[in-house]
Amino acid sequence: MKKEACDRDRIRKQIVETAKVLRPLVSDIAVSLYEHPETGLNEYFAADKLVGILKENGFQVERGLAGLPTSFFARKGTGKPAIAFMAEYDALPAIGHGCGHNLMAACAVAAGIACSSVIPAGSLSDGGPSWIVLGTPAEETVGGKVIMSEQGVFDDIDAAFIAHPGQRDSVGGGVAWASHPIEITFHGRSAHAGGNPQGGINALDACVQAYIAIRNLRHSLRDDVRIAGIITHGGDAQNIIPDKAVMRFTLRCTDWRYLEDVIIPRVKRCAEGAALANGTTVEFRHHENLFRDTLEHPVLKELARKNFEYIGHELNQETGGGGGVTDVGNVTWVTPSIQIGFRIGDARGHSTDMADATVTDQGIDATVDAASVLSLCAVDLLLEPELLAEAKEYLRKKVQG
Repeated sequence: MKKEACDRDRIRKQIVETAKVLRPLVSDIAVSLYEHPETGLNEYFAADKLVGILKENGFQVERGLAGLPTSFFARKGTGKPAIAFMAEYDALPAIGHGCGHNLMAACAVAAGIACSSVIPAGSLSDGGPSWIVLGTPAEETVGGKVIMSEQGVFDDIDAAFIAHPGQRDSVGGGVAWASHPIEITFHGRSAHAGGNPQGGINALDACVQAYIAIRNLRHSLRDDVRIAGIITHGGDAQNIIPDKAVMRFTLRCTDWRYLEDVIIPRVKRCAEGAALANGTTVEFRHHENLFRDTLEHPVLKELARKNFEYIGHELNQETGGGGGVTDVGNVTWVTPSIQIGFRIGDARGHSTDMADATVTDQGIDATVDAASVLSLCAVDLLLEPELLAEAKEYLRKKVQG
């Protein structure tokens, strides 16, 4: 056997062994965050906890990136390639860590420590690698990674990895759709509905007509489109013609370009037509950021698949996504990146059962395995730089359309 093959096998075994040694650390993070759940942009305990651990392990830390107070950028080394492991740590109101972000944080920290221990920063002939653990807050609300990607946080990162707990092991499978919700407000003129109906301009009538027209768009759009909405304000009294009406629509698609270039313009035209027919004015506001669909990177998917098998996990056939949204999608359009899934039990996401499952032995063990998979994928990119070059070229072509 060639020396290079022996060295690679030794490194891969060390990665898995180091991840297993970090199990008490993974458990500590998981339980601590479980006991102190914090919603998006309020994750001060979680950020302090993770930053403290990373500093103790030799990472240099910058906090408050992209104007997000609970974000952080922990780094070992300044060379290339720069490989990042993304941590999420926001909880759900009244549920706690029902989406398992406490495990996602633990996984990222463990992967960063494992990789930097086995292949130290600056150990390559060209001065690389550098290892990064990136704290990305508020996935459940504003989408911290959306804001961070827009402000260039990922521009100098060569590849990024993240792992999400759930009911099965997976290597992506088109999990996330694009989403860009919109709020539509109609302005009319109030008048007494009984005594002076001709003096009013009914904003609610325009809103209702627009609502029906927008819902009917579904019949002339692609199958991979979701349109659902509610009227959030329709007036203040039944005998007063409403001078203001407001509705909100969630707009989703598996293709962010189709969403932005086709769906949203057609939604706006429906509202503008209703406004014109009823004599009102209309205004639009995107009350949430554009969450892009997850771009699947074949190189990273294949690496993840092989590394699941390497640690003894057999993957089932991939299934398509079901309309879910994550801010990881935005990252996949900036740098080669992947979100793998790892099984912690049968509990469904966004539930107290899921939160409780994150602090079981099964949940902790699965997180250690996920950290091994991410770390092995990162090491593969280092040992076979042509794979990273291939992933970057694939992304370049996709971005160009």
